[in-house]
Amino acid sequence: MKAHLIRFSIIGLLLGMAACTPKLNTLSSSEQKAGWKLLFDGKTTKGWHTYGAQNTRGWDVKNGELIALGQAGFEGTANDIVTDAEYDNFELVVEWKMSKGGNSGIFFNVVEDPKKYPTVYATGPEYQLIDDIGFPEKLEDWQHSAANYAMNPPSRAMAKPIGEFNKTRIVVNKGHVEHWLNGVKVVEYQLWTPDWDNKVKTGKWKDYPGYGRAKRGHIGLQDHGNQIWFRNIKIRTL
Repeated sequence: MKAHLIRFSIIGLLLGMAACTPKLNTLSSSEQKAGWKLLFDGKTTKGWHTYGAQNTRGWDVKNGELIALGQAGFEGTANDIVTDAEYDNFELVVEWKMSKGGNSGIFFNVVEDPKKYPTVYATGPEYQLIDDIGFPEKLEDWQHSAANYAMNPPSRAMAKPIGEFNKTRIVVNKGHVEHWLNGVKVVEYQLWTPDWDNKVKTGKWKDYPGYGRAKRGHIGLQDHGNQIWFRNIKIRTL
């Protein structure tokens, strides 16, 4: 009798845990009421395309995850993808898992004009994603996970160990930007100010006249030649 009770208790516990685990790539009723929309349906690459192309290459969808296969080189052959739609003021949530030694990024306000801007990073500010510990080169402070790449370093390290999913939140509202990682705000900055312009003109982006200038654009995900997994990508306009 005791064995049966224990077995039933374990089954009930497992069922209860399964019921409490949210399904991937879905929106709750409260999220829907709050205006959230999915940018990834968990089954296809619908709503995305390779920058400057009509289709999507170098990406796969498995187990409810959008996967950069790591087939692209950094310069000229990138398989970076962007949303079909454009956004200006928004809150974006993305879950991601990095491969060992990997590097990637999330872009916003990307201007898709391949003849004028051959890459997503020529215009779009980047929320950095990287293996902070296992990356094969020494990292600058503005290269760590959740940094505003080459502009603003994160205030603290919040990335989880390789193999675990992280939760990123990006808020862009009238030029005010917040980078959150795993529930902690680690970067905050204002676009289009004299300070912003000075950092662009004197730093890594001095030869990119279109960098960080757009008031509206595409969301982008980077294929930096490493595998990275994305899921639960959702956005709401502000």
